[in-house]
Amino acid sequence: MNGEQYDRMRTGKGFIAALDQSGGSTPKALELYGVHESSYGTEHEMFDRVHEMRTRIITSPSFTGDQIIGAILFEDTMNRRVDGRDTAEYLWDVKGIVPFLKIDKGLQSEGNGVQEMKPIPDVEGLVAGAVEKGIFGTKMRSFIHRADDTGIGAVVDQQFELAHRILHGGLIPIIEPEIDINSQEKHKAEAMLRRAVAAHLDRLAPDQHVLLKLTLPEADNYYQEFVEHPRVVRVVALSGGYNRAEANERLARNHGVIASFSRALTEGLRIDQADEEFDAELKAAATSIEQASTT
Repeated sequence: MNGEQYDRMRTGKGFIAALDQSGGSTPKALELYGVHESSYGTEHEMFDRVHEMRTRIITSPSFTGDQIIGAILFEDTMNRRVDGRDTAEYLWDVKGIVPFLKIDKGLQSEGNGVQEMKPIPDVEGLVAGAVEKGIFGTKMRSFIHRADDTGIGAVVDQQFELAHRILHGGLIPIIEPEIDINSQEKHKAEAMLRRAVAAHLDRLAPDQHVLLKLTLPEADNYYQEFVEHPRVVRVVALSGGYNRAEANERLARNHGVIASFSRALTEGLRIDQADEEFDAELKAAATSIEQASTT
């Protein structure tokens, strides 16, 4: 583990940019950017287009370590290059931004009110490859629809079982059990999730650390115990479908929590914008998210 990167994640001021849309979510991300499906024919061409979008974001003068302390990448992005360097190397060496890798392969069908992660083949091999590429940590997402103790317990058990394998391989995992922001049982689900996560955190060894990526809660500072937990590097918030203004407003009320936004970060960015307009839009977004992350 890179000690300088660990210290940056533990104490750095700013937020984590989620640039990890994968196969299922990529067409929507491109559509919002102004790239229609008619402009690419194959999956390879689609990933070419999304890498062009991500490269424009990453190389923007407004995308800097002054406001952004980490960035989450999709595997395809990790294996590509930005300005002649591996993406992770460019992020850290040029921008001072800590690179993470999304490792989950999507969600299984709903059962007991949740969607667990699909099996991830050869986790150890994936982690070893990420270490070679200069990746600091991983991210993996599950999804909670309803307040079901059995389902939520299964999601958290799966997340931490994988987290132990990732830690053994030398990376720091981001554990992301997302709760549906539209769930009628959101607050009740948050209570179940908090209990399940706390039990696992208390069983981690003193040298084992994780990040938690959680849906912005209904009650302010609801996850404060995790912010203060000695095994938690950082608690980060996903935007979860909230627009940037609402996500920032909710985030600012949760002290010690920082953003890890995707759609809320790239909201308003378009392929047809001149570079000056694009950079200004990204700068405004990054500044607002950073401010909400420093309360």
